[in-house]
Amino acid sequence: MDTATGRAPDAGQRLRDLVEEIALADAVGLDVFGVGEHHRPDYAVSSPAVVLAAAAGRTKRIKLTTAVTVLSSDDPVRVFQDFATLDQISEGRAEITAGRGSFIESFPLFGYNLDDYNELFTEKLDLLLKLRDEERVSWAGRHRPALDDQAIYPRPYQKKLPIWVAIGGTPSSAARAARLGLPMAVAIIGGEPVRFAPLLDYYRDQAIRAGRDPAQLPISINSHGFVAETTDQAADDFFLPLKSVMDRLGAERGWAPMTRADYDQQRGPHGALLVGSPEQVAEKILFQHTVFRHQRFLLQVSVGPMSHAKVMKAIELFGTRTAPIVRAEVARRGY
Repeated sequence: MDTATGRAPDAGQRLRDLVEEIALADAVGLDVFGVGEHHRPDYAVSSPAVVLAAAAGRTKRIKLTTAVTVLSSDDPVRVFQDFATLDQISEGRAEITAGRGSFIESFPLFGYNLDDYNELFTEKLDLLLKLRDEERVSWAGRHRPALDDQAIYPRPYQKKLPIWVAIGGTPSSAARAARLGLPMAVAIIGGEPVRFAPLLDYYRDQAIRAGRDPAQLPISINSHGFVAETTDQAADDFFLPLKSVMDRLGAERGWAPMTRADYDQQRGPHGALLVGSPEQVAEKILFQHTVFRHQRFLLQVSVGPMSHAKVMKAIELFGTRTAPIVRAEVARRGY
């Protein structure tokens, strides 16, 4: 529901709004836009590739990625074809962020058993990487029919389609990404972000042990947040939308309802939420950069029943005021 109007937008309107948001992100100079995959009534996007393809026609420069593709319950061949197609349409701006997702609805929907949760992701990631690296593929696994010297088309515009791995904080997942030489996206949506520093150090150490250069393996930090002209406005605008989502999900998972005190603590200097003025959000991103030395930061603004107009304003401020501060300081630091 839109808290400004009291009405819930239908799926079509939300999808059209989302394409406008991506177009604005491109226009204000942001580098990347990610779209998640969900199979629930409270989320509009179940097919990110379709949305990103619509956005490709409205944009010129911005990278178009998933956040995430639930690879465990999808067909890697179709995922690769969809994003190779998007890559051709966008002239080399497509990426895939592969993960297991934070919900389980897609498993019964596509006929998979949750008991195979780990094996599904491992096997399908192996196939996706083979599809990326080879035009003709021979492959066999347990959860998908084998491929015997099968040609896979179209090939992407880029020589090698970028594939990231999204993790929630599991060391074994970080180690796998490092061994495979894949960039890693880390979702930090609660607690103190600094607790993730050992995980990132472990990822880099595992890359070295695998004979890879950690400097060639970018890391993305993905968090919830909101930008407005003032700190108080941002805090007030974002609280109820975020609370509505977290309370709904919390009821499914046994969490206590979010209080304003919880929220204010999380948007403090050491909390996971990046909520405030453009300058305050930039300061918090840069604080995290001193800890993580990461190369990418994704801010999820459209969390819960937030009006499209406020989301658009937040994107504008993030692109025109926050991002330039961050880019200039990171360039000055030289790492």
